[in-house]
Amino acid sequence: MNKKKIFNDPVYGFVTISTELLFDLIEHPYFQRLRRIQQLGLTGFVYPGALHTRFHHALGAMHLMTLALRTLKDKGVKISAKEGEAALIAILLHDIGHGPLSHALETAIFHEVHHEHLSLYLMQKLNAEHHGRLDLAIKIFQGTYERGFFHQLVSSQLDMDRLDYLNRDSFYTGVQEGRPGADRLIKMLTVVDEKLVLEEKAVYSIENFLVSRRLMYWQVYLHKTVTSAEQMIIRIIQRARDLVRSGHDVPATPDLHFFLSKPVTIADFEADETILQRFVQLDDTDVWSAVKMWAASPDKVLSYMSRSMLDRRLFKIILQTEPFDKEFKEGVVELIAEHFELSLEDAGQLMLTGRISNNAYDADGKDAIEVLTKRGHVVNVAEASDLPNIRALGQRVEKHYICYPKEIAG
Repeated sequence: MNKKKIFNDPVYGFVTISTELLFDLIEHPYFQRLRRIQQLGLTGFVYPGALHTRFHHALGAMHLMTLALRTLKDKGVKISAKEGEAALIAILLHDIGHGPLSHALETAIFHEVHHEHLSLYLMQKLNAEHHGRLDLAIKIFQGTYERGFFHQLVSSQLDMDRLDYLNRDSFYTGVQEGRPGADRLIKMLTVVDEKLVLEEKAVYSIENFLVSRRLMYWQVYLHKTVTSAEQMIIRIIQRARDLVRSGHDVPATPDLHFFLSKPVTIADFEADETILQRFVQLDDTDVWSAVKMWAASPDKVLSYMSRSMLDRRLFKIILQTEPFDKEFKEGVVELIAEHFELSLEDAGQLMLTGRISNNAYDADGKDAIEVLTKRGHVVNVAEASDLPNIRALGQRVEKHYICYPKEIAG
């Protein structure tokens, strides 16, 4: 069977699967599950075209890694075939542990289980199936391989993951200002002392990338309506979880019901093989089929929120720089209780509060973007630029939000 395939990607054109092992990993059920998980969760409520999947993103990131490795080889960086394949595997599988609906379920049903933990755990399972052929890919993924630039290509402040999701998400949302100029950035990559740096002439391209990233966060990822929808689905899952754990009959697919019924930790995953097998059956379909059933729930809070999600009756959201005061929040809960004839406790479930924050670049972080000057010095890009924007983009902006049903807003 010919396993060296080409597929047509709407963002990059023809993309090649270059080795048989990559093909086999893509064909694996763990990876095929990513076809059923949307990359941007509920962003489609605001940008109707944002229906691409984590499967698309993983293949796109692999393609950009291919271009980056080719650029580095052309500049004399020694990269063996084994290292090249391992880097492609690491980026291909970097999101394999994602649960349904983006990050929504990480906080709602797991206890301190992050998708990075599950990605590593699934990579280790795949490594066992392939008799250790993923050893080097796992080292690169974890950052324990001595040639650190490989890990930087997978996970850093300017990695192939970010370049693809900014490219892809701007393409599918139609937010053209979010395009990061990935082609030029990749052409400017080089390696000094096994660290990934960019040539000095890339400074303005880096600034464009950081501006694009900041813009995409406020205009797409942290868009206020998207925030409202995401907080609603989290609260729906939490409400269903609390009902299940207090003995109520709440319908769900068997695998989703399992995770609703008890808190699961990473130690549980390691101790019980069946938990992982349940997790890899979960995708967006489980959540949406459950929400459809919960719209008819006898629990007024669960049914109201579920029906609101299905009909896109999203909660009103208010953003401000200061936390909302206690009296205002209490007043909102009282209005909800009166309008929906709920107890104050249940009414509190229909008010969602929290905060969102964004900084496009951590100039002082351990993986700061570094630039090779014409004189041969490696410096932080914030020092290399004659523009103040790069350090300014590192300033964290934080906003507090409150969401509640529009029925009480009048």
